[in-house]
Amino acid sequence: MGTLSTHVLDTSLGKPAEGVAISLETLAGAALGSGTTDADGRAATIGPERLEAGDYRLVFASGDYFAANGTTAFYPEIAIAFSVFDANDHYHVPVLLNPFGYSTYRGS
Repeated sequence: MGTLSTHVLDTSLGKPAEGVAISLETLAGAALGSGTTDADGRAATIGPERLEAGDYRLVFASGDYFAANGTTAFYPEIAIAFSVFDANDHYHVPVLLNPFGYSTYRGS
């Protein structure tokens, strides 16, 4: 089964985004787990230790993160759907965010 990690960087500040709530769910909306980013912008745990092949969604509470830092943001949340193809592989989903945009890619 595949493993999952993420890393969130606040490009408006040029540093890791600490305190971003993250949830992992199926595309049908069933909750699989949650976590919060640490001082390095990483969540120690998000969901199950391993994922079966299939489609999933990570939801990042970007609006709450920016509000807690006194900043108005355009996106209240960032939902990223992704596919686990090889259940023996590692899947890393980094997010670069700022109050008015974000980008993501499959990391290593």
